[in-house]
Amino acid sequence: MPDNFVECGAASEANLIAAQQADGLTRADPSVAGVDADAIIAFLNDVEAAGLDLHAFMLHRNGHVVAEGWRWPYRPDRPRNLHSIVKSFTACAIGLALEDGLFKLDDKVVSFFPEVIAEPVQHWLTKMTIEDLLTMRVGHAGETSGAEWRSLTTSWIAEFFKIPIVQEPGTAFLYTSAASYMLSAILSRVTGVTLHEYLKPRIFEPMGIEGESWDIGPDGVNPGGNGLIARTADLLKLGVLHAQNGVWEGRRLLPESWVAAATKAHGEPVKYGYHWWTRPDGTYSAIGKFVQMTTVFPLHGATLAVTGAIKGSAKLFSHIDRYFPAAFRDQIGDHMEDGASGDARLKARLADWQSPDAPATWKEPFQRAGAVTDGVRAPGQADRFLMQPNHQGVSELQFEFTGETCVFRLIDAQGEHVIAAGLGRWLEGRTDMPGSDLHHGYQFHNSPVVAGACWLDDTRLQMTWIFPETAFRDTVICEFSGKTITFKREVNINGGALRHEDLTGSVAS
Repeated sequence: MPDNFVECGAASEANLIAAQQADGLTRADPSVAGVDADAIIAFLNDVEAAGLDLHAFMLHRNGHVVAEGWRWPYRPDRPRNLHSIVKSFTACAIGLALEDGLFKLDDKVVSFFPEVIAEPVQHWLTKMTIEDLLTMRVGHAGETSGAEWRSLTTSWIAEFFKIPIVQEPGTAFLYTSAASYMLSAILSRVTGVTLHEYLKPRIFEPMGIEGESWDIGPDGVNPGGNGLIARTADLLKLGVLHAQNGVWEGRRLLPESWVAAATKAHGEPVKYGYHWWTRPDGTYSAIGKFVQMTTVFPLHGATLAVTGAIKGSAKLFSHIDRYFPAAFRDQIGDHMEDGASGDARLKARLADWQSPDAPATWKEPFQRAGAVTDGVRAPGQADRFLMQPNHQGVSELQFEFTGETCVFRLIDAQGEHVIAAGLGRWLEGRTDMPGSDLHHGYQFHNSPVVAGACWLDDTRLQMTWIFPETAFRDTVICEFSGKTITFKREVNINGGALRHEDLTGSVAS
């Protein structure tokens, strides 16, 4: 087994406590902060019954985290790809830059990039303002997803100015990560530093956000709409900062006027603020792909942060709306007959919810008796298969079975990519296994993976690869028939295709 793979079990209580202490947030029982613990239990039960893949949640009220949980193998100390939540961090930087007088909301976008403007200038392009970028009213013909640009090595700024403008800027909403990128590019052009470097001393460090990373595009600019990797607690902190009108531990980090402007709707029918989603009930949210999200309940002094692998935030909001803000009590203990008992019930429910043995559809093959280690490949056996030409560029697959481990190697033009999967157990390691088209355009580089394997029958081996810093979980089926193999790979969720073409190959002679 490769040296960088180790057995992955449940996080110890000591490690969980250490992670909680490291985030700098205080804790309190739900009843102490006027939160009905049984409502949280009901919320988790409903989400589970609906088959929604919720990975983690943190609930904050009245200055304290009052409930939190991470499904195995996700943990509080693991960073997470936050996707479009990043847009709301970008909005913080723009608000600070406006306060510093670096530019104005009505400044024209083209004025910052005279060197990339082609002649003749597109109709309406000269009218586009910074505020149009913030409100996603740039007039583009279509959305630009972050996945579209991630594979480009040429200037993304230049790409932005190539996008056809079909409506007058400022008149029609169209969600696009291209607008967020240009906000980041403008900030970098004016300040001479990246968005990340600008926010670090002003927002991240004061709030105890550390260990985060942010992608850099070919222009030397952080993607303003995605690419930030940070903890669940950091996502919560973004919401709490706005719930507290820009104040953190007595220190003002954001102008109160900016928080108010950013979190109110600017135009109809889509109720979108300055890179925040708003709702008629007064709540507002930062939302990332596959439902990485923080939602603020300003009337109740509460903030909820979640991560998951869910296609569409509306699916989760139907459950959030059922229990929040109903779980919040105006008076401590109001309508809670026995708060301490409810707190204890929630603690027990969370212990079950976070267990490696918690039921999930994708775990079922591993939990069937007799399906874990039985198969035609004996311990010590190694197989090499030469693959037929394919769109993935895979030339060879290798399997090595050693006791309770299957070491899998995939060879392509970039080299050898390895994952060690436990047979009847889970192993954690790091990998650069290709498959960015299944992972919303993200290529893994020395990324964590938790992998398990089991035999479905005498000829079919299943491997499950969990990438715990992301929403992605790959399922691989290897069908062995004599000297041939069929290799099938699919992903739980994606912005594009959910599976690769099947690959076929034969044993190397």
